[in-house]
Amino acid sequence: MINLLQIGTQTITSADIIPLLAQYQLLPQLVREVFIDQAILGIVLSEDEISQGLDQFLEAQGLTDSDRKQQWLKQLGITESQLMHLATRPQRIQRLKEQQWGSGIEADFLNRKAQLDQVTYSLLRTKHPEVAQELYFRIHSGEQEFEELAAEYSEGSEAQTGGRIGPVALEQAHPAMADRLRQNKPGYIFPPISIDSWYVLIRLEEFKPAQLDGELRQTLLDQRFEEWVNAQLQQPIPAPSQISNPTPIRPLVAAA
Repeated sequence: MINLLQIGTQTITSADIIPLLAQYQLLPQLVREVFIDQAILGIVLSEDEISQGLDQFLEAQGLTDSDRKQQWLKQLGITESQLMHLATRPQRIQRLKEQQWGSGIEADFLNRKAQLDQVTYSLLRTKHPEVAQELYFRIHSGEQEFEELAAEYSEGSEAQTGGRIGPVALEQAHPAMADRLRQNKPGYIFPPISIDSWYVLIRLEEFKPAQLDGELRQTLLDQRFEEWVNAQLQQPIPAPSQISNPTPIRPLVAAA
């Protein structure tokens, strides 16, 4: 047993670490980060990429001053080698994403395009069918504006924005709403429909077909990465007493 830390009057030993991480619900996060580090262990960056990553990290953390950087390292107990790994870690993770899933992103996009289309719409919902019908007639006839009635009568949080929602991915809308929004033109107001326990009025404001630009491509890469990591972490975390002859974790340092 090794004494690792002295915090106030409490001495933290090597035997205390795992129980403390579990107690403060930090163990799953540790397992996740170690797993990711193992996955990117073979990712090699060029010297220019390492230098760029380090410069960007130090600037983002406000550590361009040498004395401030040394103080920060001391405060967190981080070595220069660990700093190098920490600074270049995002680049290595991004490289892993590109290697593993980059070539399949276009097919992934085409398979999911109908769900990734963006919509902006107005929503008014009430528990009372007769109210929904009356409000529909008022809007449809031009007697009152949708925004005015949504602010006054809608029973959801959308009342605070005059009923306006979005832009959001079409897949985030209820399927019954998504089908209608996909098939009609902006400005069209639908007669009341029943969704769960609500009577709903919806009006399409804008429909924006998804395009595989840089931002969406990165979003799809991030989603595939998270799905993969989460799938790897589904197994329960074994207690130290259950681990026989564990494989030591190699120190993680930036590649030269």
